[in-house]
Amino acid sequence: MKLKHLGIFGILSLLSYTAMVVFSPLAYPGYDWLSRAVSDLTAVGAPSAALAERLNALFGPCALVSVMAVCVGASSLRSGLLRTGIGLFAVMEWITAVGYRMFPLVEGEAMTSFSNAMHILVTVLVVLFSVLSLVLIAAGGRKEPMKDLGRWAVLCLAAMVTGALGTGIMPRAVFGLFERLSAFSAVFFNAVLGAFLWMGRFPEPEGAGQEHGKDA
Repeated sequence: MKLKHLGIFGILSLLSYTAMVVFSPLAYPGYDWLSRAVSDLTAVGAPSAALAERLNALFGPCALVSVMAVCVGASSLRSGLLRTGIGLFAVMEWITAVGYRMFPLVEGEAMTSFSNAMHILVTVLVVLFSVLSLVLIAAGGRKEPMKDLGRWAVLCLAAMVTGALGTGIMPRAVFGLFERLSAFSAVFFNAVLGAFLWMGRFPEPEGAGQEHGKDA
């Protein structure tokens, strides 16, 4: 398997997360997706937690496989901003995969409890690293023959910021809508990076062709 083929895992990660968000509410009586957060579906003690865990099983592992493969492919890019941005996006994915597993939301407990407070801290770190990485990728993409990647970064950044602002200033009745806009922006951009890798848009690492030639 070539490095670029690992990009398909970014798309599988998006599909797994989407399935969890769409179908998990079926196991949660009275759940209102417009006003409730996605994390409520996976919270410890939530009636939908078991189903959400199964549907979301591919999300974390596939996201990490894809983004780490992208990091390898991006190592040959000329733009330091672009390389750094992709590296920070990978850090965000690790924080997401490890942080939310270590500190899940616990339904029925106060938000000041240790696990819930740490869950919020993880969310803050995820948002910060996501925003910073997308800004750098958008800026660095202007100097590469991949300006469309920069455009995707701008689009996802706009969605993320809109979602973050909306959850803070809009009525609670639509909290879930804006929270999903913010959450899906990062998941979707991981799939975009995976698609770019799959299509061969990142340069092959130096020596890859030579090794292939020796094997032949």
